[in-house]
Amino acid sequence: MAKYLVTYHGAQPPSDPAVMEQAKAAFGQWLQVAGGAVLDPGAPTHLVTQVSKENPVAAVEIGGYSIIEASSLEEALKVLKSHPFVGRGGTLQVNEIIGV
Repeated sequence: MAKYLVTYHGAQPPSDPAVMEQAKAAFGQWLQVAGGAVLDPGAPTHLVTQVSKENPVAAVEIGGYSIIEASSLEEALKVLKSHPFVGRGGTLQVNEIIGV
């Protein structure tokens, strides 16, 4: 089984509290459907700083993350296809976590 780091890009959190509650409920429903594929549902994030020896690469805002596990990339994409963040206009970036 492969593990994937899923980072959230693009869509801003809803400013309306009622819409935010709907987004949270949609995420909870997605978690139920995704089941055991979600190892860590993650959390929202906010860029604070960068650490670099000299010149840092261009900063990329990551709105949040999750970690999922699937037997293949295709299976991971099936799990992510119905993710509510995509439905709100956001982009999910999928990176395979390489075992050491």
